[in-house]
Amino acid sequence: MKNISLKGWAIIASVTAGLTLVGVSCNDDFLEIPATGQISEAQLTSKAGIEGALIATYSVLNGRNNRMASASNWVWGSIRGGDANKGTDPGDFSDINPIQRFETLPTQGVIRDSWRGNFEGVARANNVLRLLEKADPDVTAADKKRISAEARFLRAHFYFQLVRNFANVPIVTEADDYGTGIELIKNDKPVYPFIEEDMKYAVANLPATQGAVGRANSWAAKAYLGKIYLQQKKYAEALPIFTDVINNGVTAGGKKYGLVPKYADIFKASNDNNQESVFAIQNAANTGSVNNAFPDFDLNYPYNTGPSGPGNCCGFFQPSFELVNSFRTNATGLPLLDGTYNDAGKAVKVDFPLKSADPFTPDAGNLDPRLDHSVGRRGIMYLDWQPHPGADWIRNPANGGPYSPKKFTYYKSDRGSLQDNSSWTPGYTALNFPIIRFADVLLMAAEAEIEAGSLAKAMEYTNMVRRRAANPDGYVMQDGKPAAKYTIMEYPAAQFATKESARTAVRFERKLELSGEGHRFYDLVRYGTAETVLNNYLTYDSKFLPTTLGGARFTAGKDEILPIPQDEIDLRGAEGPGTLKQNPGYK
Repeated sequence: MKNISLKGWAIIASVTAGLTLVGVSCNDDFLEIPATGQISEAQLTSKAGIEGALIATYSVLNGRNNRMASASNWVWGSIRGGDANKGTDPGDFSDINPIQRFETLPTQGVIRDSWRGNFEGVARANNVLRLLEKADPDVTAADKKRISAEARFLRAHFYFQLVRNFANVPIVTEADDYGTGIELIKNDKPVYPFIEEDMKYAVANLPATQGAVGRANSWAAKAYLGKIYLQQKKYAEALPIFTDVINNGVTAGGKKYGLVPKYADIFKASNDNNQESVFAIQNAANTGSVNNAFPDFDLNYPYNTGPSGPGNCCGFFQPSFELVNSFRTNATGLPLLDGTYNDAGKAVKVDFPLKSADPFTPDAGNLDPRLDHSVGRRGIMYLDWQPHPGADWIRNPANGGPYSPKKFTYYKSDRGSLQDNSSWTPGYTALNFPIIRFADVLLMAAEAEIEAGSLAKAMEYTNMVRRRAANPDGYVMQDGKPAAKYTIMEYPAAQFATKESARTAVRFERKLELSGEGHRFYDLVRYGTAETVLNNYLTYDSKFLPTTLGGARFTAGKDEILPIPQDEIDLRGAEGPGTLKQNPGYK
């Protein structure tokens, strides 16, 4: 959607720049001068104006100057899910520190940012729907149908973000505005039915393909509706939708959904909008504004790399010890589903707390090849830059550990073209972020098949994902050979003989395939295993990072959701018709 982002802001800019005041009067009317730079509603009811307002709604998928509201969910889904530690230095963006320790407070700025950023998206979607009610004659019935469906798709997305994070949120529609009762809407109504209705409308009214590949199409809406059902454990409702998407779905550009042959190719800007992309945040570099690039990961690079590596700042989002160990495989190439991967002799060899000058040889045991596409670890080639040097690229190992993020990092060959050098950091790129990709759909479908369908079909979908991971053409190579002992095989039928064993396999496969992509915490909450899994992670990683994680605990019945921001409660007042109720366990 590179063209959407640019075109949309160009529309808004041209409308603003085109304001001309012409007036001849003999009364006081000439004193009524509109505010400079303000666009009136009448100027936005043309097709160009409404399309501009719609594109402005797409533009906040990445938070738009508010990384805590981005659909990447790197804090809310991945750090809270144990995929990664905050990393960097404890004093840098310290407001995240209590989040990873599950010591969240309603007064934290990051909580407010997540709330307000997603409600900004809701407000923009509602504005599009209001404009459509007053649309000029150049907006056809077909235009109204498509645009309203896109707006409601986006509104459903923003509310899905809100309900997973806060659970109890006010439902604000296009009929609500300042002065018309918006301040009286409480957070005491079920939210999921509203989200479902919006996404059903999108399914029914979006076209199968779009003129711009980054726009939502009907198949993206179907996949998202299935995801919404799945999060509520509505397996019977989700399953036929996923089956339809897998068998018949196409991208907005008309490509049949499928897996790209090589795992690494998912995370290359040069391969954006491929057949695996169901719906993604669209990013573009070198447009004149880094806000059109990938701004929410600008901190999530190896630290102090200089010209020898990407980003150079700021060392955030360091993969956890527990995650890295999860990629251990046995002699036949299967993951250690019994949970023993953290045991002595099975945990992945690590250079912690060694310095880069100290000798170190990487782990020689069996590993899932996706590890070295997902995590930067010492001695292993880091994309096309150089072997990761270890501590020299880590800002504060005692705070975040020895690993670097790798998935959403630009290649050396991307510099200046698919990467932007116009701001304080070179960490702004054209790489899209997948909100839903086809492997995610396959594994969601496998989960639904286990609960409401066929165990054999669940195995088929899961092994499609593993088969791609096992493609030797996609291995990380170093000195003309695989960089590690990559050993992976498809699951045998015995693993899918019972629902319990099948669940174990599919849930672990999601952990491996989708690590660092913002899904893990929400998956654990859906499974009902968050307390056990996250406390195991905190206990294990705190052995290495005692100051960062020592004593941290997940509390069931509280930490599944975030507190309502105190600022929002205070704005409504402690008592009154529009009072917001705080979530359980928070004061």
